[in-house]
Amino acid sequence: MEARAKHLEWERIHLEQEVEQLAQEQVKQVQLLQLLAVAVLLVLVLLLWFIGWKSSQRREEDEEGNRGANEGEVGNVAANEGDNVGNEDVNEAAIAENINDVANEVLEDDFDDHVGRVIMERIQWPVQDLQRGCEWTTDLMDQCSLYFQRVLSNSFYPVLQRAIGVGSAFEGWNPREQDVVYRLLIPMTPPRGHSFHLELDSAGQRHVRNFRVRVQLECTCTREQQAEDMLCFLHHPEEELRRNQDPSLLDTLCTGSYLNVQKTARWFHQLVRAVWPALPQSHNWHLVLLPSTRSCQFKVTNGRESFRIELFFGVRRDDSAIFVCSQPREAHTASTTWPESYAVAEVEFFKHIARQAPPDSLHLKCLQFFTRLQLGFSFSTYTMKTIVMHLLNVTPVSSWRRRDLLERLQDIINSLHFCVRAKRLNHFIVGNQRFPQDINLPADVQRAEPLNLLHHLVQQPDVHTQALHEYHVLEKWFKRIVLAED
Repeated sequence: MEARAKHLEWERIHLEQEVEQLAQEQVKQVQLLQLLAVAVLLVLVLLLWFIGWKSSQRREEDEEGNRGANEGEVGNVAANEGDNVGNEDVNEAAIAENINDVANEVLEDDFDDHVGRVIMERIQWPVQDLQRGCEWTTDLMDQCSLYFQRVLSNSFYPVLQRAIGVGSAFEGWNPREQDVVYRLLIPMTPPRGHSFHLELDSAGQRHVRNFRVRVQLECTCTREQQAEDMLCFLHHPEEELRRNQDPSLLDTLCTGSYLNVQKTARWFHQLVRAVWPALPQSHNWHLVLLPSTRSCQFKVTNGRESFRIELFFGVRRDDSAIFVCSQPREAHTASTTWPESYAVAEVEFFKHIARQAPPDSLHLKCLQFFTRLQLGFSFSTYTMKTIVMHLLNVTPVSSWRRRDLLERLQDIINSLHFCVRAKRLNHFIVGNQRFPQDINLPADVQRAEPLNLLHHLVQQPDVHTQALHEYHVLEKWFKRIVLAED
């Protein structure tokens, strides 16, 4: 404790010296810019005085040449001279005001950019090459897809589509320095002679949207007449089906009429183990399958590097970016329950922002900072991510640069405080009428009542009190790191 106290005292003194040095540098910069602005103003005043003097000289010469003109003309000339002098005074004042505005803007931009640079240097960002990891993982899954198609071409197991990268790594950020997990969702479509029907589980909790995937057999008699080597599960005798054809999906991965998540996960584990020796990566990488009941997790290593990969399975809702997925939402999720997943839509949203954001945008840095800062507190990573997504949706993407860093970080911490006090944080996608229109969502998702991610604070007053306390502790850490306050 004493060593910790000494370390904190040393760190406080160091931060105070840094702030004092920063203040001195800022004063010098302000003084220099003020002197520059005064010099520009003096030059401009001298230039205007010279122009006025030349104009006065020309007017005197004109008066000498036209002394015999009538008084009416002289009166008009005098009136015009008065107007010109007034206009010159107005122009001079406007130019001076514009110069002051420009000088102030330069001062503010330089100051804000300097503050942003100091904050960037103060925060220890994790060193990660997420892009390379995502590319390597995607390439591995593309190789797997080729072999999946060969192995499953004549079977009645789900048809596996190309994997879609989801989660923080594929969104471009990660809350932890180590142990990055590359998550992918594998869309599944029904095999021949089968169809999938999604049924909303209305008996579940009102704060989540759970589905069940009902598997239904379809008549294939007409296809058989088209020379397809397949018997109809509905109209051929069961004895003939058992003797001449593989069992249907209902008999392998289902419980009753519903697709079973755990059976699907075990089947996929076996599939990965079977195709791994045929992959080019197997020559240099070692595969270790990890236990999981609702996904397929494994680690691949080559002695120098390692990648941890988690695969989920999902069924797309119509042609939208929303899936029902094997990823659980609660601690105990039934084996036939497929929660609605917004992971693909969220990845698409971050891509939507990246297409509009300037190259030096720091929105992902802001998200990464807060998801690391809240580790050890009860605020979830998804809560901080949702707050940042809401802010990205209403704040211009051009306002997330280094000069805006302090303001954006304060926006996030203030938004968290407001949400905790109000005991409400709306889900970013469900019921969000301002969600980007170029990302396709089912109509019922957009029209649904917004889900409150902090509903537990309403139901449990003690938890709300604890959350307020944790917020104030988190705020102190924030000010200590970002604002160099004790």
